[in-house]
Amino acid sequence: MTTTKVVVCGATGFIGRNIATALARTGKFAVTAVRHERPAYDLPGVRWLVCDLRDPAAVMSALAGADVVVQAAATTSGSKDIVSRPHIHITDNAVMNSYLLRACHDLGVGHFIFFSCSIMYSSSDTPQREEDFNPAVAMQPNYFGAGWTKVYVERMCEFYARLGRTRCTVIRHSNIYGPFDKFDLDRSHVLGATVTKVMSARDGKIAVWGTGEEARDFLYVDDLVDFVERAIERPLKPFALFNCGAGRAVSIKDLVARVIRASGRSLAIEFDRSRPTIPFSLALDCAKAAAELGWSPRTDLDDGLKQTVDWWRNNPPRGL
Repeated sequence: MTTTKVVVCGATGFIGRNIATALARTGKFAVTAVRHERPAYDLPGVRWLVCDLRDPAAVMSALAGADVVVQAAATTSGSKDIVSRPHIHITDNAVMNSYLLRACHDLGVGHFIFFSCSIMYSSSDTPQREEDFNPAVAMQPNYFGAGWTKVYVERMCEFYARLGRTRCTVIRHSNIYGPFDKFDLDRSHVLGATVTKVMSARDGKIAVWGTGEEARDFLYVDDLVDFVERAIERPLKPFALFNCGAGRAVSIKDLVARVIRASGRSLAIEFDRSRPTIPFSLALDCAKAAAELGWSPRTDLDDGLKQTVDWWRNNPPRGL
């Protein structure tokens, strides 16, 4: 039986590392892990490759011979940059995905998997389906640049899929959390930052940016990995787009309380309304993934938070 050759781009990042590790452990795939500036880590059976995905020649070389490309490389950071420096999420991400898709087409790569996100949806009290994204409705202003960049790459995936050489699967995932996430306060998203604040608090309290009323959909990374494995192994349409989330929104106020409970600490919560906050609530309807992939999330939020806190204890960020 021929082994499926999978190239994981961004294999030193949070999502990429979890995916590369999981695929390698199955023994069913020949995994090439692509990195840029971050150092490689020990991952038995995996071939490491250094590549700047903004270089078209380097991209062609990296993808040669691949059956599947899992695109987990991106310029990312937290809400501080989304508010104050939104442009840093635009150019590099558009460029690298453009070159990756063109290379997949030119090389005849069978399957390209792209991690989009859910920021193109409007704030809503009900879970959003894939078709609920309405280009005529203005995006949340802080998400305008990054959101439309994601939509642009989604449309590029559909374009290349129509050319017939590479099928493309787009995953609009919710807020992913778990081991190897970014936990430094300058670059982390809300859950990673909350874990670090709770675990490093020294004065019996934790400060939360904004009011804590906004709500997000949080999915444990193992459930995302399971989604990717199913997308690789099951025959899908030439172009497929799926939501991937827990299916319910949790307020930031509730999330902080849950992280404190998972930590076993006793902390008071204080809300700092002078700091950046994005008034936005969202959950994803994942019925399409359940019907076509047989996928549904398996990790309860409190169980996932406990595992994440335990991992943080054994791998605290530098300087803490």
